[in-house]
Amino acid sequence: MLTDRGLLLRATRRQGRWLAGSLGLITLWQVCEALVPVAIGITVDRAVATGDVSELVWCAVGICVLFAVLSYSYRFGARLGFRGVQEETHALRTEVTAAVLRPEGLRSDRLAGDLLTVTTADAEAVGAFIRHVTATVAALVGLLVAGVALARIDGVIAVVVLVGVPAILAVSQLLAPALARRSSARQEALGRTAGLASDLLRGLRPLKGLHAEDAAMARFRAVSQEAGRTAVVAGRWEGVLDGVSVALSGLFLAAIALLAGWRALDGELGIGELVAVLGLAQFVAEPMALIAFMIGQVARSRASAARIAEVLGAPALVVEPAEPAAAEEVVFDRVTHDGLSDLSFRAGRGDLVALAVEEPGDAGTVLALLRGEARPDAGTVGLGAVVVPHHVDLFEGTLRDNVDPFGALDEERLAAVLAASAADDVAGHLAGGLDEPLGPDARTLSGGQRQRLALARALAADPAALVLHDPTSSVDAVTEDHVAASLRELRRDRATVVVSSSPALLARADLVVHVRAGGGVATGTHAELTRDPAYAAAVLR
Repeated sequence: MLTDRGLLLRATRRQGRWLAGSLGLITLWQVCEALVPVAIGITVDRAVATGDVSELVWCAVGICVLFAVLSYSYRFGARLGFRGVQEETHALRTEVTAAVLRPEGLRSDRLAGDLLTVTTADAEAVGAFIRHVTATVAALVGLLVAGVALARIDGVIAVVVLVGVPAILAVSQLLAPALARRSSARQEALGRTAGLASDLLRGLRPLKGLHAEDAAMARFRAVSQEAGRTAVVAGRWEGVLDGVSVALSGLFLAAIALLAGWRALDGELGIGELVAVLGLAQFVAEPMALIAFMIGQVARSRASAARIAEVLGAPALVVEPAEPAAAEEVVFDRVTHDGLSDLSFRAGRGDLVALAVEEPGDAGTVLALLRGEARPDAGTVGLGAVVVPHHVDLFEGTLRDNVDPFGALDEERLAAVLAASAADDVAGHLAGGLDEPLGPDARTLSGGQRQRLALARALAADPAALVLHDPTSSVDAVTEDHVAASLRELRRDRATVVVSSSPALLARADLVVHVRAGGGVATGTHAELTRDPAYAAAVLR
């Protein structure tokens, strides 16, 4: 099972080429930074103190070469690292998107906006781990080089540095677990806020219709304030970590400076060596602060990696059916499951079967079985169908793009699909017709218009077996009758199952299966079943 650690390790392996190049060059940059005070100290001792012009020239040339290597190694190392970060971020975004959009679905309680946050912000945080690794390793090597240089100059100061640096890093590391927990809570809270915001925007029309704007705002305000509190707590701990690290580094630097000055007064250090020691001590503060900062950034990357691993490891929404059906039929054989009892029907080529389900909960169970999200307790379900739910998603683009996203239909077939679903009326009322641009989720359209577009898209796909859930619940009676008649004609050589209590659809079905509240199933044509008072009461209200 993929874990946060496993995901981060995989990122380093997957971007090993860019990581290796960046690591080598950025480490060279840090080594050059550490050698700058050494070079200045050598220049003071060999050229400035002696007044030797030739030594001064050679020292100046050496310092110029050192700075050239320093500058270009950082420039190109940063480019390689950024390449690795971007490639890993893109790979993660693609991977999470593929997991969310896979045909069998994704079993997750996260809202769409939260999944978007996982795909964007969390993927970026994990991709940035490549840069964190490079910076941390380079800083450690820089500290090691500085320690070796100090040991060559003065053993006492070197011992102090080699003991003090790990101690300061250990103190900083003690704060990392608490920061990791708070970073994880912050990412979760931000994801919930984004998910709720997306959910509220999608339901803006119903909210306005119900005059529930105040309630929605109160709910969003509470979630947003919680996200703000967790962000402040995480930021506070990041500040504590940075503050402790900077304070300890400053005290350490001051101690080294005092020790070096005392050693110089005792004659243990020359002027050039004193300059080098003070420069190295000042340099040491930079990688120490960088490492402390990276501890906080790695904690954030781990929190985001855990969220991504959860999404990638989520089970499929659709389970493999025990008895797969032929691609052109849907079969229920004496199915019993969660309130359903002994439900049987078969929709083959050319059949239109309607399920009149009294209880909404039973309808949900039927649809879960039809979608393959559940297996029956008894009996078998054979699935070979495309299932179109009552609530569907439309996409940003034109009306034509939503109906025929692959451009596979010729004009005659497209016209037939639009007419059968009454979506031609929708196109006729838009200024751009089929080429009218629609915003995200087509929120500018009414519920009935959206429903007709969704039906048109399902009919355009022309699957051998199709399951529709309440495809006419948001249209008027005349349009409903037209859709029922057209559906029968357009899919005369296909298998179609409709879960609906619409008399117009039921009247045109070859077989109606009445699933009663509390259990029990009756089958027959609509005309035959209307003689049953229970059926008539359920569908002829």
